[in-house]
Amino acid sequence: MIATLEQLFLWFVGYSVAGWAYESALVSATSHRWVNRGFLNGPLCPIYGVGAVLGVMLLSGIDNPLLVFLAAAAGASILEYVTSWGLERLFHARWWDYSSRRFNIQGRVCLLGAVVFGAAGVLIVKVIQPVVSLWTSAIPTAVLHAVCAVCAVALVVDIIVTVRGMAGFEENLDKLRSVIQEYAVKTGEGLPVWEEPAMARRIRAWSESSQEAFARLCNAATSMLSAQQRRMIDAFPRLTSTTSSTYDSLIAAVRNLIRRSR
Repeated sequence: MIATLEQLFLWFVGYSVAGWAYESALVSATSHRWVNRGFLNGPLCPIYGVGAVLGVMLLSGIDNPLLVFLAAAAGASILEYVTSWGLERLFHARWWDYSSRRFNIQGRVCLLGAVVFGAAGVLIVKVIQPVVSLWTSAIPTAVLHAVCAVCAVALVVDIIVTVRGMAGFEENLDKLRSVIQEYAVKTGEGLPVWEEPAMARRIRAWSESSQEAFARLCNAATSMLSAQQRRMIDAFPRLTSTTSSTYDSLIAAVRNLIRRSR
């Protein structure tokens, strides 16, 4: 029983790493720079691991590839929707948004994503997993115990660090807004209306007007936001707040400052 659970956990870790590699490579290619796309700091995207293991457990007995495709597409979409909803409720932020794509549901899932996950489900269940099963079943028991223990500890620590690092995200954005407002007063400019286009343009103008202004804004963002929060802003270009558009403009401004400071 323990060995079976450990093999499932090892599959979860492996597919989480593969999902992280896929996401990071895709976003890095489109951004023309390296991007650690994972929500966690380590090289794992747990949603991929959970989806793959569930697919293997539930769909391995289905012989028809079309049925596997349809079930994987539907299951992955449900998992992605629930994950998006849960992260929004936990952190008051939306990490991805498919609203610009056709056939989406509240921007959380879309038809293209379902098709990709369906095809990946067929590939995993019919081609990859049989090989993975052979490999993991050949691992000596003692080695399996050790590897799973190390991975489990690393995963728990990473989750704790990530959640703690994201805590108080909106409160920190409020602090940053106050600093920027003070700076606006000192420069003789008021910010009566915090609408995204106007504020984004003004912050960009300040940062481009002088190195002193740019350094001051960068220091404010660094001191107000944790390293975890800054990484998330940089890694998720569609990251937005679910409570206020003011936060969205701040997030966009911080993202611009982070990328210009490289």
